[in-house]
Amino acid sequence: MRIFDNSAESPNENVSDMESDSSKNGGNVQMELKLEKSYMDPQLERDVSEAWHEMMETESRGVANRVVDLERRVLEQGDELVCLKATLAEALRRINILEGSRLAHQIVTTPVQARNGGHATTPTNAPVLKRPTSYSASRTDLNRKSYAGSSLPQRRAIHYQSTGSLHSDSQSSSSVSPVPSPSPRATPQPLSKRPPLVSPSQTTTLHKRWSSTGDFNQHINMQSKFSTKSFLNLYMKPSTTSSSNIKHGTRDVSYNEDDQTLKMYLRGRPVILHAPTDIADSFDLTKVSTAPSERLKLDWAYGYRGRDCRSNLYLLPTGEMVYFVAAVVVLYNVEEQNQRHYLGHTDDVKSLAIHPNKLLVATGQCAGHDKRDARPHIRIWNSVSLHTQAIIGVNEFNVSVCCISFSKADGGSLLLAVDEAQDHMISVWDWQKGENGHKITETKCSVDTVVAAEFHPLDRNNIVTCGKNHIAFWTLDAGGTLYKRMGIFESRDKPKFVLSVAFLQSGDVITGDSNGNLAIWGRGTNTVQKFIKNVHEGGIFSICVTKDGSVITGGGKDGKLVQFDPNLSKNREEITIEKHFGGVRVVSEGRGSQLLLGTTRNCILVGTVGLAFQPIVLGHADELWALAAHPSVPQFATAGQDKLLQMWDSMSHSILWSKDIGEQAHSIAFSSDGCVVVVGCLDGQWLVFDTQSREFLGKYKDGDEPIQTITFSPDGNLLAVGSRDNNIYIYQVSEQYRFSRIGKCLGHSSFITHIDWAEDNQSLRSNSGDYELLYWNATTCRQIVQSSTMKDIKWATNTCTLSFGTVGIWPENADGTDVNACCTNSVDTLMATGDDFGKIKLYSYPVSQPKSLNHVYGGHSSHVTNVTFIHDDSRLVSVGGKDTSVLQWTVS
Repeated sequence: MRIFDNSAESPNENVSDMESDSSKNGGNVQMELKLEKSYMDPQLERDVSEAWHEMMETESRGVANRVVDLERRVLEQGDELVCLKATLAEALRRINILEGSRLAHQIVTTPVQARNGGHATTPTNAPVLKRPTSYSASRTDLNRKSYAGSSLPQRRAIHYQSTGSLHSDSQSSSSVSPVPSPSPRATPQPLSKRPPLVSPSQTTTLHKRWSSTGDFNQHINMQSKFSTKSFLNLYMKPSTTSSSNIKHGTRDVSYNEDDQTLKMYLRGRPVILHAPTDIADSFDLTKVSTAPSERLKLDWAYGYRGRDCRSNLYLLPTGEMVYFVAAVVVLYNVEEQNQRHYLGHTDDVKSLAIHPNKLLVATGQCAGHDKRDARPHIRIWNSVSLHTQAIIGVNEFNVSVCCISFSKADGGSLLLAVDEAQDHMISVWDWQKGENGHKITETKCSVDTVVAAEFHPLDRNNIVTCGKNHIAFWTLDAGGTLYKRMGIFESRDKPKFVLSVAFLQSGDVITGDSNGNLAIWGRGTNTVQKFIKNVHEGGIFSICVTKDGSVITGGGKDGKLVQFDPNLSKNREEITIEKHFGGVRVVSEGRGSQLLLGTTRNCILVGTVGLAFQPIVLGHADELWALAAHPSVPQFATAGQDKLLQMWDSMSHSILWSKDIGEQAHSIAFSSDGCVVVVGCLDGQWLVFDTQSREFLGKYKDGDEPIQTITFSPDGNLLAVGSRDNNIYIYQVSEQYRFSRIGKCLGHSSFITHIDWAEDNQSLRSNSGDYELLYWNATTCRQIVQSSTMKDIKWATNTCTLSFGTVGIWPENADGTDVNACCTNSVDTLMATGDDFGKIKLYSYPVSQPKSLNHVYGGHSSHVTNVTFIHDDSRLVSVGGKDTSVLQWTVS
């Protein structure tokens, strides 16, 4: 029906509808034709395409800038949170100290009294120490007083919680300097006195709730996973075995009651020692000499390891610098002149990394003398409490852990380590898994030296390593496999070493090489995006990117600091460090706009690029043997193969003066009045200097061999010089400190190692390299053949390691070179020794029993070459040979 109805419609209407439809269709066709023509126009097509791409690139850049800005804000907020956490931790620590001080007043029985049934006792054979009246008491500790110079302002020591060290069952130590050192190159000026701080007693009541810091960091267990003693058995208490089963201190030792002589063997060579008359009749080999009641505690660590280590100087939110020297990790607050020490390591610390939360620290060490207790490993510990959190890779590393880094993009859950073995193995650890961590993966890093390895701060599981002839970009996939892409320098000159690596705020990688050039590698790529030539003359050892985006580079050869703006434009500032401090090894951010510099000559400086840098830590830079204590004030002198003679103040913990003497030194001695110091050198020369003016007074020469030991007679009128040419040279000393040779003592068949003067100022005893003990008349330079006549002589010093009073310092099967030095305090009740195993031992003197118990202390990572007591016996100073460290210990 619809069809018929439609057909019946008016024809005019149909026609008009058809016309309108045709007109519409015609318009559409024309438009389509025009569009086709326009699309066929190439120029217009290119214009549209370019506009579209430009719009997309602009949008991409905007998005990238917004992402970078968000990442920067997140990092800034993270830093603010870290500072808040650290401030809270510091407040908790101070509250604990105050609580401990209040509790200390309530303790009626001291630890000494408790050991003696509640009654304080003093050994009957221990004479009362007489101290100069010019020194005033600064604190009382276990009924013993230590004294400080009255000219120096006094501050009471702040004692931190002990947490199990190599000695005294503690892994940490702390100390306070009474005054800050205004200038290490000159005598410190008196400073205004500061209010004394209350010193809490060293009691077990100070074991406080360090875990309370976990309130703001719950994902990290603040309690140590280990007991207060390390599982590495760093310190073993003496056994209480019955005397019938005790082995003698030296092999096949025997005592002849008829001759009253003791025979011992060193390397198979018999040594005959005459017993003093007062003990000869009652001497019994089976008796055991007990350890002294006095103990040592690390007071101050002088020096810094910058000559061959990188990335080992940082500022913690608590205001403390953290760095290491020898086997000691130092936390040094410059403003408060206070040091704390982490003493968990058993040998050289080689690497250091800070966790993103700025509270945890990871330190890696090398293999040591003892293959069981000094294996290379990583220790992760809390910088506030000094508790060990984890010990990583005890049986996994071969030589040393030269590079470590925490992951940053994921909050520090992973730890990267590089072993300084032949294949330079790189490993990644989930350090929080289990007591010893879980190794996720390990692979060969490079056949060449690796000097730096870092996690990318923004891209998860991305790692950059660099070193000799290479830079590599690593990716850790979800399956735990590391993939490596080598950096491509393309047409640019490939450097021999890529020495340093850092990250710009955009996420790009910036590296410095041995040619003094900077390379910027695009984020996520392995190609150079920008190259800046000739920034330094020689290698760029360190790059620091500050919070405001500035880039600061340090040169190892030219000693310069160069600061760039965030855009790395040509406008840059430069400053040159004084040459005697060495080249720049490490650059890191300090307080505010300040920078911290670690140098190649083991110094730490602080300052800004626009202003000068001032030294705050000075040390020796080469092997160290020479050590002597001032006879009347709390000072001591050291001299090393770096040609430096340095005078130290043991109270202010500073260098009074430092002088380049132009010769490699091996021995040193003060005159009896302390007015001059004499330095023995490796070429047979010995030099004389005034201790006040530092003036050079004279030069003398005895042979061409090193001067092994040098010492004044008690009255100061004679000087004995022991040479490696087997001779002892005797000199007369005039009032103006002019020296005239009397003669030389001939008789030793090996080099002289130690010399002691008798109290009569005429007799000498000496040791040599072939384990001889000989006696001399110094005025005639003749040997006293009848050694039995010298058995009751009173000696002014006791530095000879081979005598009847030092029998017990030699371990079983000792080869004669194990013990390098020994000394006694001024009242001859204590003897300290330094050995080839980096240990300091404290004995009761005399050490005549072959089995003598002792207290053992670590901290050095090389041979302990010398030890000496400060004049008032309140402190002991020790020096390490290759580790170049100077450690100061309190005696209490």
